Amino acid sequence: MYKYETEGVCATAISFDIKDGKICDVKFENGCNGNLKAIGTLVDGMDAHECIKKLKGIRCGFRETSCSDQFACALELALEKTQ
Repeated sequence: MYKYETEGVCATAISFDIKDGKICDVKFENGCNGNLKAIGTLVDGMDAHECIKKLKGIRCGFRETSCSDQFACALELALEKTQ
């Protein structure tokens, strides 16, 4: 299980796991509850590399990042640790 402390977004942390290259058990702490539950549900079972491609660079309003972009960053770090 990985835990990532976010920066610049409403969610304060993201917990998740990667099994056989697939994302599972995604949980966001704080933030927009319904939207973040939806992200966790949509990415469950998705290939981690594919998810990064889809979510990286998404911005929230005038912010330079978003909860989904922070999740992509978290996935990248997790994948680096497994190599």
